[in-house]
Amino acid sequence: MAKKLVILGGTGFLGYYTALAALKQGYEVASIAYPDIKLGDWFPKEVKVMEADLFKDDEDKLAELMKGYDYMIYSVGPDDRVTPKAPAKEFFYDRLVTYCAKCFRAAEKAGIKKSVVYNSYFTYFNDIYPQAHLAENHCYVAARLAQFKTLNEQKKTMEVVTLGLPYIFGAMPERVPLWRDVFLNRFAYGKKVIFFPKGSTSMIAVEHVGEAGVGALEYGKDGAFYPVADENHTYNWMLDTMMVAALGKKRKIMNPAGWVCGLGAKSIIHADKKKGLEPGLYYPKVMTDIMSKDMVIPQEKIDEVCNELHIGRGGLKESIEVMMDRCYPNRSFK
Repeated sequence: MAKKLVILGGTGFLGYYTALAALKQGYEVASIAYPDIKLGDWFPKEVKVMEADLFKDDEDKLAELMKGYDYMIYSVGPDDRVTPKAPAKEFFYDRLVTYCAKCFRAAEKAGIKKSVVYNSYFTYFNDIYPQAHLAENHCYVAARLAQFKTLNEQKKTMEVVTLGLPYIFGAMPERVPLWRDVFLNRFAYGKKVIFFPKGSTSMIAVEHVGEAGVGALEYGKDGAFYPVADENHTYNWMLDTMMVAALGKKRKIMNPAGWVCGLGAKSIIHADKKKGLEPGLYYPKVMTDIMSKDMVIPQEKIDEVCNELHIGRGGLKESIEVMMDRCYPNRSFK
């Protein structure tokens, strides 16, 4: 008898690849998501699609939709690239903690045995890089920590596994990658020289995120937090790969000191503030304390998690190329 999985946010970027990975492993899959895109022939017909507003609908309605399923993966919520209307602290706490906790209570009420939540690698970094004071300086990180703590404190019988996700590359039909507007257009579009911090981070192709979600259901330990990634690279490597994919050639990259990048980041903060916006990461501190450092998941930890959760490896460069093609299909990135 097939194991039955419901993915909250199953038509989103991560949810879509999670559904594909689950189908490969023989799961019966359903999605509960807000109907914000048209699902064409590209979306697997085997996935049962149910519509709901996971932020607005009440707990009982969501529990009714999840009845009869054994497992749940929660693939919903803004990441740190989203710049909401101020106050950001309230925005991220509501969406990453309050509404998420409601969905997990509904899942437990529906009889779900085990669940997985997609969190951020910043939760892991907050512990292994205490000198950066991540939760103190960035409300997004504080919300992710609260998400992990809240879900594990409120559970009664349902197992909860948390995955800390890094930079993720790839693309899906009908959605333009968020990278285009919040990163590429802001930092690199139209510029002959890119000024960017000389640090490193952890990365993964989106297909392997789907495998990680299913692997966490199969092999993950209740209450555990798993930082997930495949490779560690410098931002220079990432930008070079993006530029070659979009332009067929590299673009000059200069790496000023972190404090210089921090001064530039303040101008972004000021521009956002004039629009009534506020980021979940305080950019000047991001530049000096995160992106100018080699803030990565240690390679031995990456290998350990990939082995334990049976996550595939490779394809990172190819996923960046696919993403850039989706962002700039007519090669309009100049």
